[in-house]
Amino acid sequence: MTPSDAAHGDALAFAGEVRAREESPLSFQVGGQLVRRLVDAGARVTRGQVLAEIDPGDLRLQAQSAQAQLAAAEAEYTRARTDRARYAQLVDQQLVSRSTMDAQDAAYRAAQAQLNSARAQAEVAGNQAGYTQLLAPRDGVIASRQAEAGQVVAAGQTIFTFAGDEGREVAIALPESRIAAFSVGQRAWIELWNRPGARLPGTLREIAPAADAQARTYAARVAVDDSAREGLELGQSARVHFELADDDTLRVPLTAIQPGVDGGKAVWVVDPQTRTLRSVPVETGAFGAQTVPILSGLAPDALVVAAGGHLLREGQAVTPIGRDNRPQLPDAPTPAAAR
Repeated sequence: MTPSDAAHGDALAFAGEVRAREESPLSFQVGGQLVRRLVDAGARVTRGQVLAEIDPGDLRLQAQSAQAQLAAAEAEYTRARTDRARYAQLVDQQLVSRSTMDAQDAAYRAAQAQLNSARAQAEVAGNQAGYTQLLAPRDGVIASRQAEAGQVVAAGQTIFTFAGDEGREVAIALPESRIAAFSVGQRAWIELWNRPGARLPGTLREIAPAADAQARTYAARVAVDDSAREGLELGQSARVHFELADDDTLRVPLTAIQPGVDGGKAVWVVDPQTRTLRSVPVETGAFGAQTVPILSGLAPDALVVAAGGHLLREGQAVTPIGRDNRPQLPDAPTPAAAR
């Protein structure tokens, strides 16, 4: 074959896992002892459903204390307001001094500020008492759980991992060497391991801005089209296929690459005049799933041995094995005993 025959883009495939588009760690906003866990991993839940509860005893007492302080502040505010009104009448009758009236005004403002503070504290305590129940934020599935009943949990500690129903994606890792060939919005096809041969349409939705420090790959998410979501389950293994755009880069099959001099790479090229083999050193790019790009060392019309190169040697004579093989050598004989 010739390198130009293979320059029709490259198909790549990456193993991945079906994930939810929105995955949220669910936790309590306050700490306490977990007294009830109402769902388990894999349970389907609806928006507002109670998932777990912590002991509300202390928080209820705090709420009651805040309400008592609010009642006291309201009483003090009422007294200060009444005294201020009474002293205002006495000032009009010139029975008390102006400085006494100023003191009543200050006491009234202080009582009003105290009332506002007590009201805010009562609202906070009431909210915290309501935080003892962990509710599902929307419809979805409990992907995993990280706590059990009887455990003392802190505020913000993950109790469940929640997967929403809004969409399904496949998480994959893209190689650093080929990252320039991918872009957000690129079309892809998803093949589930339990449904071989059936390819679901998808779109490359997200590419991480930085490579993983150890694996040197870029995390990516391929969104499955809504029309093809039926039958997808969280955690399923899948393979994502990409067909890269055509370019002018010369390519040869992986089987054409042979060991070269000093650890390099080479290919067997057939001289069309003498019909003998010679090893040509080449510089290759990143290996694809079936082909490898040739960056230098090879002409577009060179006759390259596509397979079986490990059985050949320098200067060996070759002839074509069939009339349908492309390209044909000049004046090639009809199918004959080729060695």
